Order: sequence, then structure tokens, then C-alpha cells
Amino acid sequence: MKPKFLSLVLACMCCLASMGATVDTLEVKTKLLPSGIDRVTIISPEGYPQDTAFPTVYLLNGFSGNHTSWYSLQPAIADLADRYGMVMVMPDGQDSWYWDSPIRQDIKMESFIINELVPYIDANYPTIKKPSKRAVTGLSMGGHGAMWLAMKHPDVFGNVGSTSGGVDIRPFPDSWKMKEWLGEEYDNQELWDTHTVINLVPTLHPGQLNIIFDCGTDDFFYQVNENLHTALMAADIPHDYISRPGNHSGPYWKNSILYHLLFFNEAFNHQ
Repeated sequence: MKPKFLSLVLACMCCLASMGATVDTLEVKTKLLPSGIDRVTIISPEGYPQDTAFPTVYLLNGFSGNHTSWYSLQPAIADLADRYGMVMVMPDGQDSWYWDSPIRQDIKMESFIINELVPYIDANYPTIKKPSKRAVTGLSMGGHGAMWLAMKHPDVFGNVGSTSGGVDIRPFPDSWKMKEWLGEEYDNQELWDTHTVINLVPTLHPGQLNIIFDCGTDDFFYQVNENLHTALMAADIPHDYISRPGNHSGPYWKNSILYHLLFFNEAFNHQ
């Protein structure tokens, strides 16, 4: 599918000065989501020469969150965009789990991000248009989404992270609207098996992605993250995995995103 820039319409923009960075909030029209729009917050580093381009980090929110979640959790995020020289993009995940639903034709968040949002950002912001200079990470549902998008589209994202991610959905069949997008697990086991991150590990090649993920030891997603770490180790896929005290909460994510941005900055500077 070719990028359809005309399907993305800038409905509103507000620019705020925050630690020197520019924060834009857009409403993007699309036919791929039931709402017909997606709200996206974009942070650009402080005033740059016209010919300067930056790497990009996409930050995905968790269930019941939206495009403002990361900015609310970590108010220093604009300062970090300046410090590291990154464009940061925060779409509204709309509780989608970042899939194209196989049972509903009106929810195609994966296609929206890959085929419409990324090309739009690259066309309208000073980004370096290479997978090696593009990263995606997220929390909880967004951690699953980041891993899902990067593992399926390493030609778009060369760097990926997840914090407290639901990286195996199958232990939670009645939670967080997942059965609205996949159907009941007991009737659709194959769909649940093919739409969980951990089962994408066999598709990876060593060095294909720069991977960082973490989970608190008191988090209900802790065991599925341990299992993902084990699966990646068995497949000889290099990755950084961190487990430390913490639960499924804002204070944990506020801290963990600092590690992810440092990891991505190091990767960007050595690619």
C-alpha cells in the first residue's frame, strides 16, 4: 500500500514553547480507524537550521490512555527531545492494541501508523528517513504495540522498546477489549496465537532490531516479559532486558522511559 499523504489532513495545530522544544497537537483524518481521526502530539527539538534532520522516536500509550499520556507521565520529555536531538511522535492508540483487527474492517491501527502516519511525519517534520534512525516504544498495551510494529516492520523501525508490555496476550483473554478486536479466545485460538508478540520471535534475525524492554517485578505482566526474554535468548537475538522492583504504574514508566531514550540515543549515534 502506497502512503496516502492526502488522506492525512491537518485539522488543528497548537505550538507551545516547552524547554525550547515545539509541541504540536494534530488531528489526522484517516479511513483506517472507527473515529475517522487520530490525535497525535509531536515534539520537535529547539530551533534547528533548515537543513538539519533528526532521528524519530514514536511513543505509544497504554490502554485507556491517549496522545497526551507520555507528556503527562514525564513532563521532561520535551527537554529530552532537545537534549538528544529527537523528534518524538505520540499517536492516540485508541485501545486498539496497535493491530489491524482480523475480524473488524474499521480498526487498522497498524496500517495507519505504518502506511500513513510515518510517511506523514517524514514529509512534514525534519526527520532522518531511515529505519536505523527510527524507534518505537510504549507502555503496557503500547509496549505490545511497539514490539508488534517493529517485529513485523523492521523496514520501518530499526529500534524498539517496551516497558511493562503485554508481550503475550493469551493469559488475559477477557481483559482490555482484546476480544473486541480478535474475538473470544476459545473460538479464535489461531488468531490469538498469531497476534501475540512472543510468537513473532521466530521471525527475527540476530541484529535485525535493537531491542530494549523492561518490567517491574510486581507487575502482572512480569512473567510474560520473563518469557519473552527467555525466548529471545533461546533464539540468540541480542537485546537489553531489565527487571527491577516496581509495578504497573506511572512512577515506574516515568523512570523507565529515561533508559529507553538513552538506549535509542546510543543506537542512533552508532548507526
